[in-house]
Amino acid sequence: MLKFENVSTFYGKIQALHSVNVEINQGEIVTLIGANGAGKSTLLMTLCGSPQSHSGSIKYLGEELVGQPSSHIMRKSIAVVPEGRRVFARLTVEENLAMGGFFTDKGDYQEQLDKVLHLFPRLKERYIQRGGTMSGGEQQMLAIGRALMSKPKLLLLDEPSLGLAPIIIQQIFDIIEQLRRDGVTVFLVEQNANQALKIADRAYVLENGRVVMQGTGEALLTDPKVRDAYLGG
Repeated sequence: MLKFENVSTFYGKIQALHSVNVEINQGEIVTLIGANGAGKSTLLMTLCGSPQSHSGSIKYLGEELVGQPSSHIMRKSIAVVPEGRRVFARLTVEENLAMGGFFTDKGDYQEQLDKVLHLFPRLKERYIQRGGTMSGGEQQMLAIGRALMSKPKLLLLDEPSLGLAPIIIQQIFDIIEQLRRDGVTVFLVEQNANQALKIADRAYVLENGRVVMQGTGEALLTDPKVRDAYLGG
């Protein structure tokens, strides 16, 4: 479904990604783990077209994305939930969701809205509340719900557990698993390696812009090197 082949990305003269190869098949949860500054978010941003890949290929459903503007890429049934959530603070839950569904066909809009509110009952309770007055966990739910309003086939999640309480993190990861059951393919970038690997079909470890390990989520969860580096031994 999505394939990075020998992708290298630069910020000015600084190389952030080095010949990265990652593949995501339809219906999978694929996790990318690594320390701060490893290049995880850069890989997502490169997929979205900003920054552009310096070399290599990024194909989505067989179509080359390298060289296409972000505005075109984000109209291809791909949705992203950025790090830090970035909800529209002054807009209500209803208005935030409407922004996410701006390009959704009118005939599909209400059906998708009903699905999102069923998936996130808290958003239904907070429907006329401004996004900026909600808790961090509620804002994360809103950010995911807003992304889902575009009916994506591929959902990109950048650090969805960041800054959240453990009980909320578990709720978020339960929802990610539900999305897979509903047919959404998920590419999950996460520092919380323990939670991310538990739900991943496959996973990659990124260090200094290079993929250094890959395997099933279960295999990496029990790998001594991964446990020492990311799971506290």
